[in-house]
Amino acid sequence: WPEGTAVLYLALGCFWGAEKEMWQLPGVVTTAAGYQGGFTAFPLYEEVCTGQTGHTETVLVAYDPAVLSHTELLRTFWTLHDPTQGFRQGNDRGTQYRSAIFTTTPEQAEAAATTRALYEPELRRAGFGEITTEIRPVDGEGGAGPFYYAEDYHQQYLHKVPNGYCPVHSTGVACPLPD
Repeated sequence: WPEGTAVLYLALGCFWGAEKEMWQLPGVVTTAAGYQGGFTAFPLYEEVCTGQTGHTETVLVAYDPAVLSHTELLRTFWTLHDPTQGFRQGNDRGTQYRSAIFTTTPEQAEAAATTRALYEPELRRAGFGEITTEIRPVDGEGGAGPFYYAEDYHQQYLHKVPNGYCPVHSTGVACPLPD
């Protein structure tokens, strides 16, 4: 990737629709579907779907922060799904569909905490509950651990199968910008 590329890992339900939304953002260098946040090394899709691996369906987003700021990427993340759902998004249920942000820099962690704090009151005003999104660094104690690339057929799936199922589950509530 070009020098200066940042990487953030985002889980917001089914990774097919999430990845498609992310690859369309200006400043995104590349995306990939994968598994992260669990305890099983090199999990397969079938294993993740059992709920026994602890992994989420996650999208690796590599981006140019000079074009797409951490804050703007996270505002997009928040508004593409319902971060109050716990272990589900829409009809998709299970631990693999939970909402999570796995950061690689302190600046991303700060932007995640700030945007969460701004978004939660907006969701509550609209009748939604508390945000259940986990925010963890990739590395270190309590970290999310490595990102495992999903099988080839999952990569850019909605490009290969344009009418495939996997919608995003937006609440329709806008996420404000920090001052």
